[in-house]
Amino acid sequence: MTRAITARGRVGSWALNLVAVVGLVYLFVPIVWIVVFSFNRPNGRYNIVWQRFTLDNWLDPFADADLTDAFQRSLKIAAISTAVAVVLGSMIALALSRYRFRGLAGYNLFLVLPLTTPEVVLGSSLATLFIDWDVTRGFTTVVIAHIMFQVSFVALTVRARVRGFDWTLEQAAQDLGASPLVTFRRVTFPLILPGVLAAALLSFALSIDDFIITLFNAGSETTFPLYINGSFRVQFPPQANVLATVVLLVSVALMLFGVLRSIRRKATAR
Repeated sequence: MTRAITARGRVGSWALNLVAVVGLVYLFVPIVWIVVFSFNRPNGRYNIVWQRFTLDNWLDPFADADLTDAFQRSLKIAAISTAVAVVLGSMIALALSRYRFRGLAGYNLFLVLPLTTPEVVLGSSLATLFIDWDVTRGFTTVVIAHIMFQVSFVALTVRARVRGFDWTLEQAAQDLGASPLVTFRRVTFPLILPGVLAAALLSFALSIDDFIITLFNAGSETTFPLYINGSFRVQFPPQANVLATVVLLVSVALMLFGVLRSIRRKATAR
């Protein structure tokens, strides 16, 4: 009986590992494909069939002027919307975690609602709102749209970090003569900073990646995803793979920096 249970446990463990490997391969194959084809020299306008290895794409990643403009515009939109969303979302997270008041459950529902609503509904609703108010859709409307869904991600991420926060530390600082502003700058903010940085990275990545909401509210503006979708009908330059790989490398580098910093902090604490 014991041998049978042990054998079943081994089979289950092997099956679980196999499923995990298949899932990881499914997730990482498209990413590896993008990186590999950034070193391809295509014979024509479409970089979808491997021809031969080259470094020319990396030596001149901004060869396509329209692609470069769209990429820069996406970076600007992501930077502005992330900065605003991090401030608003962090304030919401602190307020919802620190205070207990009537209607808290309702606030929590409204906070999660943008995450559970289909993007096509959010995008079309915002576009209708801008049209009804006679607002010209463009750079500003895209930033507003991105802030709208980023705030929820930031608030939930920071709130998860604040959930285990010891509020008596703030009281101790104020008992020692620190003002509320100094208390926040010296005590509260350093302790919630990892959650804020994680929320900022997530929001920035979501902003650059967003397509549906941006499509409804961009007007004549073209972002990186919109350009890739539109240009694929006539061409797909290898510089698109290069810029996507650059974003990937920067994201991985920032994550590794955060992990290493956390490990060093734990080692110092010991």
